[in-house]
Amino acid sequence: MKKIKTTNKRFKKVLTPIEEIARDSKVMNLDFKAKQADKKYRIIREENESLKALLEATRVVGSTNSYVIKASKAYNASQATAVAVASDWHYEETVHSENVNGKNEYNLTIAKQRAESFFISLVRLLKIFGKESQIENLILALLGDFINGQLREEAMENNSLQPMDAMLQVKEIIGAGIKYLLKNTTVNLIIPCHSGNHARTTKKVHVSTEAGNSLEYVLYHSLAYDFKGNRRVKFIIPTSYHSFVEVGGLVIRFHHGHAMKYGGGVGGITISVNKAIAQWNKVKKVDLDVFGHFHQLRDGGNFVCNGSLIGWNEFANFIKADYEEPKQVFFLVDHKRNEKTVTAPIFLS
Repeated sequence: MKKIKTTNKRFKKVLTPIEEIARDSKVMNLDFKAKQADKKYRIIREENESLKALLEATRVVGSTNSYVIKASKAYNASQATAVAVASDWHYEETVHSENVNGKNEYNLTIAKQRAESFFISLVRLLKIFGKESQIENLILALLGDFINGQLREEAMENNSLQPMDAMLQVKEIIGAGIKYLLKNTTVNLIIPCHSGNHARTTKKVHVSTEAGNSLEYVLYHSLAYDFKGNRRVKFIIPTSYHSFVEVGGLVIRFHHGHAMKYGGGVGGITISVNKAIAQWNKVKKVDLDVFGHFHQLRDGGNFVCNGSLIGWNEFANFIKADYEEPKQVFFLVDHKRNEKTVTAPIFLS
């Protein structure tokens, strides 16, 4: 008798259209959830990387507006902290020689040359004074008005660059200058940063939110990020108008200077400045104020006012301001005496 082979075959169930829709919906839902989970993972990973960067950035950006420099106990030699102020570059502004009786000229080429000269001369001064005193720290105060901006309507006609383009070039120059200091000296850099009045994005000064409305505030944080891995660099970028650095027993207050009003008169800026200092000292007493804004290098004993990179221009002539060559200020603080000792101009033209 012939055997008949039989097989057990599984037959696929024929789904109804409604069942097919339900199945497809389930598959699509699972696929959607997988994609969402992958997206969330990427977001968490990116946030984790951002947090790592922020944690590293807190090392180079001061969380407060104060910093203390202590004298080293490793040496018995004379010790000093150097202070150099960079401000009032008005980088993209044009000064036409024929408009100022041939006393000055300023354009992008000259601005870049003067800015580079500032850092080169600064290294030279550090080496000269470093022969007599041990200089471990340099306070490089960046005090604003690095660009001219569009504060006055005529700037739109007279500026060589738009504000953003000017700021990018300024960032490149200052960044290169910091690298030059690190390469050619052994000093640590403490860098207080303040916004001036020319880089603001508002028509008038917004007192309580000034930093958040300033292109220079972005500039400083961008520079701090670039040097976040360097242990010789410390940025102080406050949102307040003032910052404070204590050198030994000497307390220095840094700011741009535009909160002090001067409308001309006998004695120059001295009377107006001392009135402002007296009021601020009622809140927090300091030994020395350092600022820019007035384009006049002045050592008033209890204050140091910085000069400018741009120098004499049409506006200075119009308001009958004192003539002054382009220069920035340099001085030393002696750790033994807790006093400002040497004050020297850095000539740039």
